[in-house]
Amino acid sequence: MKIVHAASELFPYMKTGGLADAVGALTVTFAEMGHEVSVFLPGYRGALSHPLAAGAERRFRIKVEMGDESLSGDVFAFSPSKNLTVFLVVRDEFYDRRFPYGNGERDYEDNSDRFIFFCKAVVETMRLADLGADIVHAHDWQTALLPLLLREAERRFGVTLAMKTVFTIHNIAFQGLFSAACYPRTNLPDELFSMDGLEYYGQVNFMKAGILFADRVTTVSPRYAKEIQTPEFGCGLEGVVQTRVDDLSGLINGVDPAVWNPVTDKLIPARYSASNLSGKRTCREELLRQCGFDADFQGPVFGMICRLTEQKGVDLVLANADFFTTGACRFVVLGAGDRRMEAALGKLASAWPDKVYLCPKHDEAMSHLIEAGCDYFVMPSLFEPCGLNQMYSQVYGTVPIVSRVGGLFDTVRDADEDQASGTGLMCAPTAPELRDALERALRLFANRSCYAAVQQRGMARDFSWRTAAAAYEALYRDAL
Repeated sequence: MKIVHAASELFPYMKTGGLADAVGALTVTFAEMGHEVSVFLPGYRGALSHPLAAGAERRFRIKVEMGDESLSGDVFAFSPSKNLTVFLVVRDEFYDRRFPYGNGERDYEDNSDRFIFFCKAVVETMRLADLGADIVHAHDWQTALLPLLLREAERRFGVTLAMKTVFTIHNIAFQGLFSAACYPRTNLPDELFSMDGLEYYGQVNFMKAGILFADRVTTVSPRYAKEIQTPEFGCGLEGVVQTRVDDLSGLINGVDPAVWNPVTDKLIPARYSASNLSGKRTCREELLRQCGFDADFQGPVFGMICRLTEQKGVDLVLANADFFTTGACRFVVLGAGDRRMEAALGKLASAWPDKVYLCPKHDEAMSHLIEAGCDYFVMPSLFEPCGLNQMYSQVYGTVPIVSRVGGLFDTVRDADEDQASGTGLMCAPTAPELRDALERALRLFANRSCYAAVQQRGMARDFSWRTAAAAYEALYRDAL
């Protein structure tokens, strides 16, 4: 098949979270399976300067209609591997920035224009390059206008640009809500700014467009596909999702073994496998050292890697701060985001430097060391469309402690409830329930044979993208 993906993040060129990992791994896997894959990404400063993009060539000079004006841009392309082409949509005014969506304090005020332009640029490049796609796959609100803009361009130019479109909801909490004043910039018919179209309580809702107008809609786990049909998890779009239930699928993400594999991982100080865990002990000692802890500490080491947001259950962790400061354990956090949470964790680390360590930034090498060096991974999300770190943890022999939501529910089995096949510990997303899971973790760690059994079962699971991609491939063929 000829498959086109469009996303606002793509590992290793731009990453703020799991979206980049998912799109990066999915596109590479499809190319390895023999499909002809094109993937579009905004031409961010970091993407253009990435070593893999060094050979990028300008393919097209494009003009994009934005309301009553035309804006120009350039499209660069390069092929990092066989069957895979990466297209970078370059317009410095929009994308020559360090961060993709905002400056850390607030979102960029021109985000509506930035991603309307990006979606239109994808459509125009597909037309000029005559890509003739079987499938166009858009990801999250930033590219949610693409299926609709594609069909409008086909009608306008009398051509077929794609046989079918797919839209994936990676996180329905972020919808791309903008003032109605931005709607004319889409150049879409006036009648589509209505309750049955893009209008949402007087605003424009980009994600709503993807849900309504793509041929197929997917989420990144089966549980999340059910959850977003309810008021608790649908974030106001549950009614819209319910109208597409016959075209909705929940497909679990995977782990890219080229990036996340303790047997070959070059970012950790020692490699290891399920049959020989001596390298994991080396990684644990190095993690303790880097955090300023005693490398010979014998108690359990808990780790957490996430954007510091309410969604990730950071407040639940803070409510249990005394567990980490008074117990015989160590706690390592990697992440940045909400300033209040960052300050609270920083205060904790400053007051208890021998117990708690905070690395307040995105650090790929440190994330690998935490996954390899910890005994437990803490992930008490209030909601989690899929989640990747709980899968990375199992692959690395690090027992996950997760809440019973979304993809966490689909990928972890509680070891106390299922002693034959449990691979982690689960709880409801509340502070008391998390405390109970943490206490259970201490008891499990004290029983070395039981802990080792849970660890081994996690490492034996197959989370590879080959499995995930096969499910997407089946969905594409069914759609066609």
